Amino acid sequence: MALSVVDLYARVLPRTNCGACGYPTCMAFAGMVVSRKLSLGRCPHLPADTLARYQPELDAQHAAGKWTQRDIAADALAWARERAASMDLADLPGRIGGELREVGGEQVLELPYFGARIRIGRHGIRNAAGDELGRWEQVFIFNHLAQGGTRRPTGRWKSLQEFPNTVSKIKSLRAHVEAPLKARFAGRRASLAAAAARLGATDVTAEAASADLALRFAPLPRVPVMLLFWDGDGDAGFGAEVKLAFDETITEHLDIESIIFLSEHLAELLGAE
Repeated sequence: MALSVVDLYARVLPRTNCGACGYPTCMAFAGMVVSRKLSLGRCPHLPADTLARYQPELDAQHAAGKWTQRDIAADALAWARERAASMDLADLPGRIGGELREVGGEQVLELPYFGARIRIGRHGIRNAAGDELGRWEQVFIFNHLAQGGTRRPTGRWKSLQEFPNTVSKIKSLRAHVEAPLKARFAGRRASLAAAAARLGATDVTAEAASADLALRFAPLPRVPVMLLFWDGDGDAGFGAEVKLAFDETITEHLDIESIIFLSEHLAELLGAE
């Protein structure tokens, strides 16, 4: 049986997302191994017996043309759908929020999402206009459903590094989320506040001890995110700073990879605004 991207990621790779192979995540590396015939040996954390077992299988399926050049996003979406397939929609409002509706003869879960609303059904996830969300966004949301979290946010905030198994992702958060936001909004605090408001954020600066601007986003009902912004001062010789913080319950609702996706998507939406 051919090894798919998801098979390789779930059964073979260490899932540490360390980047030593040259790719930012184990899922990305798995995609290159399966679809572009990259050697499994580029992962430095695999034991020799694992390589001896799986590289011949990969060589055989590459020779047969199986899975090569496969659409990685489609593969990941199929996996995420399968993870969430056993979820009963009727149980979800009490667990993650939202409400059940009948749309086009189908029962769907309507859920607030970044200041808008989305509808989750058996055949996909769509916005209020009926357009299907992008595949990676659907992967993110299906993973949220499958994570199984039930707790409501406590209001106790943590930086990413305070959660376990995040060492390899700190650099990614800084490079792809915090740095672009600093570059875009330095000296433009009012623009950041306005962009955040259009995404449904609440200004909670009065509750922040030192930040020039504190914004509480609710991208999903049980998954708040705090953005703290300190504007730069050229005369004093220091630049702007941006930090994200997460409610202490977030890892019950999202895995680490999904937290990074959420953070990057928030930065993209603010940048677009």
